[in-house]
Amino acid sequence: MITVFIPPQFRVFANGTESVDVEAGSVRQAIERLDEQFPGIAGRLCQDDELRPGLSVSISGRVSGLGLFQKVATNDEIHFLPAIGGG
Repeated sequence: MITVFIPPQFRVFANGTESVDVEAGSVRQAIERLDEQFPGIAGRLCQDDELRPGLSVSISGRVSGLGLFQKVATNDEIHFLPAIGGG
């Protein structure tokens, strides 16, 4: 199982749930499983078949540049992170 942590700003769409365990082989599949449990949440995380602008994904502590295409393995943790800007 993969543990998906739901960002605080999206928990309102997941009945306050902080994390969910799902069967998935990629970030895309994990989001699909999440959307099965909480319809509409995928639309908050994705746009035009990609992660929404301003979101990054971390897999077990490593930020991935592959977005939805990143593979995941048993016991991985997925975190969606808001992009941090500055200058």
